[in-house]
Amino acid sequence: MFPKKIALLILFLLISVVSKAQNKTDKFLYEGRIEKLQNNAVVLIGTASSVSFNFIGNKCAISLQSVDSWEHHNYVSLVLDGKYIGKLRIEKGAVQSFPIKVTSNKKVHNLTIYKTTEAHSGGIFFYGTTAKLTSISSKKKKKIEFIGDSITCGAASDPSDVPCDKGEYFDHHNGYYAYGPILSRKIDVDYLMSSVSGIGMYRNWNDENKDEAIMPEVYENLYLTKDPSKPKYDFAFQPDIISIALGTNDFSGGDGKKERLPFNAEKYVSNYINFIKMLYKHNPKAQIVITNSPMVNGERAVVFEDCLNKVKSAFTEDKRHKPIQIFKFKQMTPKGCSGHPDVSDHKILAAEYGPFLKKLLNEK
Repeated sequence: MFPKKIALLILFLLISVVSKAQNKTDKFLYEGRIEKLQNNAVVLIGTASSVSFNFIGNKCAISLQSVDSWEHHNYVSLVLDGKYIGKLRIEKGAVQSFPIKVTSNKKVHNLTIYKTTEAHSGGIFFYGTTAKLTSISSKKKKKIEFIGDSITCGAASDPSDVPCDKGEYFDHHNGYYAYGPILSRKIDVDYLMSSVSGIGMYRNWNDENKDEAIMPEVYENLYLTKDPSKPKYDFAFQPDIISIALGTNDFSGGDGKKERLPFNAEKYVSNYINFIKMLYKHNPKAQIVITNSPMVNGERAVVFEDCLNKVKSAFTEDKRHKPIQIFKFKQMTPKGCSGHPDVSDHKILAAEYGPFLKKLLNEK
């Protein structure tokens, strides 16, 4: 017990020192699903949620911690002066300091820390930086929210650090290079990721909504769970477009071992309609786009498209909101881990989808 108390005391002192180093919260920009805590720490929650700051000097350090209901490592991606410089592995346990070395000769540098993993991989706490901060401001841009599953998360897309047949599921995530963030950078919009691996509209990859929550049940929770101790999402983002890509898991046959019922089109469509109604309640001005899946093919793809058409038709008489749009991804044979798209596949998806969304935004 005694050594444990000492360790906790050291952790508290480290947090206190680091918090003082970054107490000027107006020097940071935060994007995505994040939570600001009382001790000046900020939790990066959702896929590609981020913190960004400007600084002077040729080096600095950032303090991060991986926190979950069980101890495990986690990942962030770093972009320095507009250049992607790779992923950082945050080992389980106490707050860790990571050195950042500048290679460019710019007078003022910018560092953005993106959560590489998804909400269900636990939070990444940002406790600050030793950098000499300068002012930072955000440019007003159009906004897109991406709601989806593991494909939207960028899950199983990046085996560059850990091979596909090794490590944990989240070792192969790269939210920075998921199709949503890629195309958002390309068409210069702000984005919000609300995605969970394995999740569906009325059932999940290997669960008939018995033991696991579906997207309509978790969406309004900041952490994308049903945990009542977690705060509600505040819907401050107010996207111009909401992209919904849910259905891959509803159509899935599961693992082939657990009982799987036949696909229920009526339940899928009904849940989808009610989910959109809930989205309109929080985002009344948003243009909603519903998509198929590049992973669903054959007869299932035909049923999928029919379901989407029925969802759209349900809002034909709705004059209060913009008409719902349907986007169809081309079918692909994914090259990532466990049958998922890899980073190169996500670039293809982004190249397909980006022009469609850009055109919609230009029409607004």
